[in-house]
Amino acid sequence: MYDKGKIVIGVILFLALFTIPFWYSQATGEADRKLDLKPPPNGATQCVESAGYMRAKHMDLLNDWRNQVVRGEDRTYVSKLTGETFDKSLTDTCLEQCHTNKSQFCDECHSYLGVKPSCWDCHNIVEEE
Repeated sequence: MYDKGKIVIGVILFLALFTIPFWYSQATGEADRKLDLKPPPNGATQCVESAGYMRAKHMDLLNDWRNQVVRGEDRTYVSKLTGETFDKSLTDTCLEQCHTNKSQFCDECHSYLGVKPSCWDCHNIVEEE
């Protein structure tokens, strides 16, 4: 095998490039950064569904709400958790009743995860003073 040196160098280079994200997070401590969301300031203790469900599926829930309201004129949501009814509205239900500070709740979590949802293309939120 005449190219043994080139192959070894190539494998080492590949491994070095492939593991850069790991080494970077270890050196900067970015991997240890934890998300610290504050509870709703109005004292609300329960969302429309469980916290685990909302963490994993809130975008699906909001998309379903949008489709059902726009296409089916169905404006009432019944919680599977409590049986309580809510208006299917991001601004009136979520942001008015519970998560009143968008920058400290929505934006902080979305920034942490590096996502840019399109919700705010239509929903204009007046920023808090």
